[in-house]
Amino acid sequence: MYDIDTALIKMDTSHYWVKQDHIVQKISYGGRTFFDKFERHDSRLTRQIMQEHLNGELTVAHSLIHTLDYVENIVIDYNGTNTERFWHRAQLLLREEGYINFTAYESKTPGHLHLYIHKGHTALQEGYQIASLLSMKLAQKMPREWKIFPNNSIPKEFNILTLPYKVYQKERGSAWSKHL
Repeated sequence: MYDIDTALIKMDTSHYWVKQDHIVQKISYGGRTFFDKFERHDSRLTRQIMQEHLNGELTVAHSLIHTLDYVENIVIDYNGTNTERFWHRAQLLLREEGYINFTAYESKTPGHLHLYIHKGHTALQEGYQIASLLSMKLAQKMPREWKIFPNNSIPKEFNILTLPYKVYQKERGSAWSKHL
């Protein structure tokens, strides 16, 4: 069984994406051309498929934008070199902004993180604004080595992330606030 704590991610399991070795489609969006290597499968994302991903048999991604145009998470995809520093800075920023539930997962590449900020049922436009604001505030403290989702500068089909491999760190509740 897929034994990684993904309950708070609240993934849209009505469909999933599988990475292919070839370009599946070419999309023009906002004056740019995107080449998609992920193929959409309109069947349920099951634990068996998740386990195949974890075993390295498939590379599976899930949509961050639900079919009714809302998001459950704001996600920072960190691809830098100093993971510990990024986690510390992001953790402080999120606490300061009032976010108390967030989880960092390790991706396939060592040292890269997917930081899920568990926002809850949020309208897509509001999700874009929150993501942009958090990215801007984080960029004031660190060199920009991440992407943030949801992102309105790319097509909705590209607002996907591969399933996590391992929990890096998590923050739950406000137990830390008693020390302030």
